[in-house]
Amino acid sequence: MSARADLLRISLRWLGNRNSRADNGVDESRRRADFINRFLPKAPRRIVTRKVDAGGVSADCVVSAASERDRHILYLHGGGYVLGSPMLYRDLTWRIAKRACARILCIDYRLAPEHPFPAAVDDTVAAYRWLVACGADPRRIVIMGDSAGGGLALAALLKLRDEGAVLPAATVALSPWTDLALTGPSLKRNARPDVIFGAGDWSWTARCYLAGIDPRTPYASPLYGNAAGLPPTLIQVSNDEMLLDDSVRMADKLRAAGCEVELEIWPRMPHGWHLFAKLLPEARQAIERIGTFVRARA
Repeated sequence: MSARADLLRISLRWLGNRNSRADNGVDESRRRADFINRFLPKAPRRIVTRKVDAGGVSADCVVSAASERDRHILYLHGGGYVLGSPMLYRDLTWRIAKRACARILCIDYRLAPEHPFPAAVDDTVAAYRWLVACGADPRRIVIMGDSAGGGLALAALLKLRDEGAVLPAATVALSPWTDLALTGPSLKRNARPDVIFGAGDWSWTARCYLAGIDPRTPYASPLYGNAAGLPPTLIQVSNDEMLLDDSVRMADKLRAAGCEVELEIWPRMPHGWHLFAKLLPEARQAIERIGTFVRARA
């Protein structure tokens, strides 16, 4: 682990110990996220970012000089289904656009608790269908997401498959939240080494999103779905994360269903380390791996 990663872990632990998201509530957590956005790096001027209406879903379309016109990534941001926006991800999406040589569509899917399940899934499916209707070849589309967005990517694939849609070429899930029933042993085992989340954060966001439905509903928790027929998947996660077992068990589920899956477990990285690419060499290395995976399959 690099010295920068070690320093970042210390800083994130101090910030994380101040208040949990459950203690702050929705409005305060969103206010803090908006405040953080002021200090995030901006995309270089040569990156073209424009707002689009993707089948009724607002989205950022991010294009780099290296982006191929016919390779697309549908990106789903994290935030536990209650936080996040494409704007918060602009320093990450341009990097992925460049390394994957793809055009990024990062959607601003509806958030809970105002819009609980299945709003996020419906928005993702609508955006994917819009891409295809605009002429994108599914064989050159990748669905990608991190944290809740990673779980959402897999959940949307289940729904698309069940609806008879032609599935995309591949999926990339970064520390995906695949089990909203919260049964993974790493939720307790990694409660201390995980410098981002508190023990109550996941149960709070799950309640906001599920609004009383069974947490084992596959379109909410893809770990409980039938994975047969899903496209090749790359999963990246850190061994220190509370969501480690969500990734490991999802990879096992995909393999058992005969799907191609690559599971990378990175040592001692904080949850969402890809977002710190300006600071962390490990984040840049992980994004390079993502780019290689996407270019090989789409």
